[in-house]
This record gives sequence, structure tokens and C-alpha cells, in this order.
Amino acid sequence: MSLSTAQPLLPPEADWPAKVARAFSRAASRYDTLASAQRHIGESLWRGLPGTAQHILDLGCGTGYWSQRLAARYPTAHVTGLDIAPGMLEHAQARHGDTITWQLGSAESLPLPAESLDLVFSNLAIQWCRDSLAVMEALYRVLAPGGQAFITTLLPGTLSEIAFAWQRPDAVLKTPACCVLEAAISKSGLLSLKQSTWMETFFYPDFKAVMASIKGVGAQVARPNATLTRADLAAAAARFEQFREPRGLPVSYHCLSLQLEKPR
Repeated sequence: MSLSTAQPLLPPEADWPAKVARAFSRAASRYDTLASAQRHIGESLWRGLPGTAQHILDLGCGTGYWSQRLAARYPTAHVTGLDIAPGMLEHAQARHGDTITWQLGSAESLPLPAESLDLVFSNLAIQWCRDSLAVMEALYRVLAPGGQAFITTLLPGTLSEIAFAWQRPDAVLKTPACCVLEAAISKSGLLSLKQSTWMETFFYPDFKAVMASIKGVGAQVARPNATLTRADLAAAAARFEQFREPRGLPVSYHCLSLQLEKPR
């Protein structure tokens, strides 16, 4: 989530996946109460799903909200919820039980058999991946011919108000530009059937609520030398107030929706 399209790659730390996993594991217990923005964005994806499916993956399943809905929508299907964060999977299994298969793994190297899926659903997950091509190639491998992937992800410009408030380029996650994702899709062999971009803006009463909405869904990963003082917090809150509207403080998400297919 970045202000600039000139840096499409995510931070170069070798332990980046472990940092993401820890952040989301820590957020698991409070994720569902703070994920209203994520749920709203996911509904746009949900409305376009096919009428039938038998082997389904919820990629980046988190607490299993969408996994459970997929299982209810496709009652004869086998649904797998996959996530990089063990804490999320533990929470999902405790809440939704074992009728869904819970699988630890990364979108960049899916631990699933080749051509084993006819539907992949992924809401706001792949923006955390450093290698967009690896993600698309993994999807190509696990989808059966004719299988489809329905994805929402985030583009540069997401959380721009937060980046401005903190006055630090590393304050928010850097996401791949749309052209990077399009190149990865093309190179992977997947077909892009539909693609759309749009902005979603959500409003919060104060800066504390803004930051709770980000931290509470794991969307903040610890970075070196990131110690903040009360003065830092006050300055960031004051800068954010410049964006205040009658509905509150805005937080913007630059969204991308994709419908991909593996050729028959």
C-alpha cells in the first residue's frame, strides 16, 4: 500500500512472509470485529461467482469468513481455506470446524496438487505477496483447465491518507502496480476475463479508530527502528485531521478485481 507506482515490489526482507504471518496471527482474535472494509470489498467479488463448483480454494482465508460462505453456497463442494498465518487458521478451525480443510501455506507456492481446483476465491490477500508472477504461476498450476480465479487485491494509492499522516514512505505496505500484475498474468498463461479498478473510502470518527482498523486486521508489520513517541502520534493525528469530512476521517482503498481462467 504505497503512494508511488514507481516501486512495485514489496520490502526486500528475507523474513517478510514470517513477519506477515506473525502480524495476522496476532490479529486473529479481533479480526472479524474490525474487518468491515475488507468484507465490503469482498462482496463485489462474491456477486460474480459461478453457479457451480466442486473443488474450491479460499486463498488467504484468514478467520474463515469467506470459506464458510463458500461451503454454504456450494454445499456439495470440497472447500479448502489456505492462509500463511497459523493463528488465523486456528481461529478459523475453532469457529467453523472441520467440514472445511484448513491448510497452512503461501500463495506463491501453493501446497496443493496440480489441476485440482475449479474455483479460487481470494479477497484482499495477494497484495501481501512479494512475487506476483509466482502467485499467478501457482494459480495456473493448481487450476484445472477451465478453472477460474476470482481475486480482489490492492493497488498503489491505498491508505494514502495514512502514508501522509506518518510522513514515512514505509508507513504502509507497497503494493504492485496494475501493470506488474497484468504482466504476471500474461506470463503465467492465465487468461484475464474481467478486470476492474475502483476506489473505496471508509470513514472513522478519529485517528485512534483509523489505526485500530489497520492494526486490528493485521495490516501493519513491524519494521526496524519504528519506535514512536507520543509526540509522533500527536503529529500524525494532526496531519490526518486535514482530511476530515462531515462523515469522519477517510481511509482510501484502491481496489483491483480480477477474473482469471486457465485455458482449456
